[in-house]
Amino acid sequence: MKLSGLIGALCLGALMAGPALAQAQCAQGARHALVLMTDFGTADGAASAMRGVAFGVDPTLQVSELTHNIPEYDIWLGAYRLYQTANYWPKGSVFVNVIDPGVGTARKSVVLKTREGRYFVGPDNGLFTLIAERDGVAELREIDEKVNRLEGSAESYTFHGRDVYAFVGARLASGAIPFEQVGPVLPSDSVVKLAYQKAERKGDVVRGIIPVLDVKYGNVWTNIPKALFEELKIGAHDKVRVRFLHKGKKVAEVVAPYEHTFGGVDKGQPLVYLNSLLEVAVAISQGSFAQRHKIESGVDWNVEISRAGSPSR
Repeated sequence: MKLSGLIGALCLGALMAGPALAQAQCAQGARHALVLMTDFGTADGAASAMRGVAFGVDPTLQVSELTHNIPEYDIWLGAYRLYQTANYWPKGSVFVNVIDPGVGTARKSVVLKTREGRYFVGPDNGLFTLIAERDGVAELREIDEKVNRLEGSAESYTFHGRDVYAFVGARLASGAIPFEQVGPVLPSDSVVKLAYQKAERKGDVVRGIIPVLDVKYGNVWTNIPKALFEELKIGAHDKVRVRFLHKGKKVAEVVAPYEHTFGGVDKGQPLVYLNSLLEVAVAISQGSFAQRHKIESGVDWNVEISRAGSPSR
């Protein structure tokens, strides 16, 4: 019998025995996806050790990788990759996140539950900035490591990803523990957040940051949402002026048409478009805009967008 059928049979049998038993057994049988994200890479055994801990909790868990290729210590990029991907996973999914330059220090280890019921396990160091802002915090709990820690790991201070986060995440995803057993409740508004410029409009200009690059193709993504961009009344094929700044200093400026697809311009030509998150991006058709114009990403990279012909300031 398949696992789902076995769980269903157990639930049915428990229901016949009584509602309380049914609730306990069905809750215990509930399993959710466990998703791992780290800056470990895959050249050594760190990521595999985390998977091993998860399977040790429950060998039937569905364990997937978001990525292990976050650059070392890049908390911002980790926060963005969660923002980019989390809502495409089912409610109940558990994300274990380890970009943790402060491992072993006084920074808190937490599990954040969003209003839609996804769980984020990791250090409270800014990793959950964008998730908390977009999805809301239903509840935040500090991990009680006295009871929620891999057995035999008490003297290991530098691998919380394996010893605490993978272990707790797997227990949550498998249904071995309910969220309430993670540890004490923290104020929902106490989540550590990274500072960055929110997208805004001032007159005929919208401003934001370059949170990431589309690393495979060199497209430049912004945090300017479709709704804000549309306030400029720019239509398909209209010319758009885009200025790129690093720490307040202009690095590049281009005028390009607003197109729905990369095929809207000839090969090698620039365009402005909406990316898969429906936020403004800039690209070169079949080329790397970032490489050509020496653009990078992060909270200190800014972008200003206006209709071509309008003043940029």
